[in-house]
Amino acid sequence: MTNTQKKVFFGLDLSNIQGDIRGGAISFLVAVPLCLGIALASGAPLFAGIIAGIVGGLVVGAFSRSSLSISGPEAGLIIVTLGAIQALGSFPAFLLATCIAGLLQIGLGFAKAGMVSNFFPSSVIKGMLAGIGIILIIKQLPHLVGYDADAAEGLALFQPGGFNIIEQLHMAISQFSGVAILISILSLAVFYIWERPTLRQHPIIKNVPAALVVVVLGICINELVRSSFPAWALRGNHLVQLPVPESAAAFLNLFTFPDFSQWNNPLVYTSAVAIALVASLEALLAIEASDELDPLKRKTPTNHELKAQGIGNLVSGMIGGIPLTSVIVRSSVSINAGARTKLAALVHGTLLLVCVVTLPTLLNKMPWASLASILLVTGYKLSRIDIIKGVFAEGIEKFIPFLVTVIAILLTDLLTGIAIGMVAGIFFILRAHYLNAHRVRTNWDSDSDRTHIYVKLGDHVSFLSKARLMKLLKNVPDNSILEIDATSSSFIDSDVIQAIRNFGMAANQRNIQLVFLENRDEDFQIRYSRSEVELEVFD
Repeated sequence: MTNTQKKVFFGLDLSNIQGDIRGGAISFLVAVPLCLGIALASGAPLFAGIIAGIVGGLVVGAFSRSSLSISGPEAGLIIVTLGAIQALGSFPAFLLATCIAGLLQIGLGFAKAGMVSNFFPSSVIKGMLAGIGIILIIKQLPHLVGYDADAAEGLALFQPGGFNIIEQLHMAISQFSGVAILISILSLAVFYIWERPTLRQHPIIKNVPAALVVVVLGICINELVRSSFPAWALRGNHLVQLPVPESAAAFLNLFTFPDFSQWNNPLVYTSAVAIALVASLEALLAIEASDELDPLKRKTPTNHELKAQGIGNLVSGMIGGIPLTSVIVRSSVSINAGARTKLAALVHGTLLLVCVVTLPTLLNKMPWASLASILLVTGYKLSRIDIIKGVFAEGIEKFIPFLVTVIAILLTDLLTGIAIGMVAGIFFILRAHYLNAHRVRTNWDSDSDRTHIYVKLGDHVSFLSKARLMKLLKNVPDNSILEIDATSSSFIDSDVIQAIRNFGMAANQRNIQLVFLENRDEDFQIRYSRSEVELEVFD
């Protein structure tokens, strides 16, 4: 579609309005219970999670230049939020720390710290997405059969001090609900049927999101069971549990404001730094992953995104919300539902705001089994076998960091897993640098009746190349010609130069003729002179 064909309204591209509304609506349905669960696990008031979700959709959505990312409270922030609230001793003091964290993120944006995202290898980002997908699948299994102890949906399979996934599955088998299983089976059947070509081509059905049908179906089934067989109906933790204020005054009481009297408390600032660093790293990772999922392959300006995230955390802290960041789970749900522009994030935030004010009772009828089905399908799309095959086809140097990242995320947590994956990725980068530092060609020189070894150095010869070059020099046979060609090198480390020079000083003793071909570029000569190592041609 050309620019002249696009429909633009107040700066928003409306050419894909149906897909954006679907994406925003489905991510909203998923966001409601997750916002509540993350707030609960963080030791914050439940409504603080909803506030963060609204701010993430409306405020960050308005300021961000990301086309597909949706922000809100995220499981990776649970530990730092819980620790900060406990350290500060009061939620209002924590809100002040969240505000300061927002200011720090804005500062990081102006300092151009977003460039850090350029150093994440694509194999690690793909591993992060696949790891999250596998965890989503595994962690939905208890919900699919009706056991809902793990409402926080943290991205870690083993949680110290609480239920781990193995215990949850064991308890789920003994406490399953027939109604939840029925809802889960029918929900997954709806997703399967909705992908059939016949329905996807239907002019009406193709515009109805399968996830919305799943939620409505789940509510209807449970309400039908409630009216006919009350004892079998899902209730309590099996359903979404949103606060229901009885009056306007009660609604306003759900908001909390920062305690500015704590401005001189050092713990406020240490907590703010921790929140800012974790939230910023999570945001950069999620933005990189969202761009990876973008069918149009657009690139988000990361420095601007840090500023948008900082504004979001500043506003969230000012009105009683917990910290927020870009959330890959919500973003991928929205993308899978057809979202293509930032309108989806604005729809997500608007629906959260409107529905928690006007329809909390209706939202509290949503079964977790329905939402678990949505997340399970999302997890499957993030970790499909063809994605794994695609990374494997790129070579072992891509596949191993991918696999290490997946396994590390499954066994630890998101940030730790990514850090371990980065180590694996850096290892293969260094290995490639080591193996490709130079090329060697050996032939017989009939004129001199000697072996002629030609070594072509690469563009950037760092100290990492020294070991392999030293091995080559050690194995040069006596009575041979060694020609080292550096004419294409833009940089050679002084350690490498010194190694060649030392070899040349002993070459005559072995009747080795060493010829060094220099790069005659003026800038390159300056680099040689600064190294204070004299290059010579040994004959």
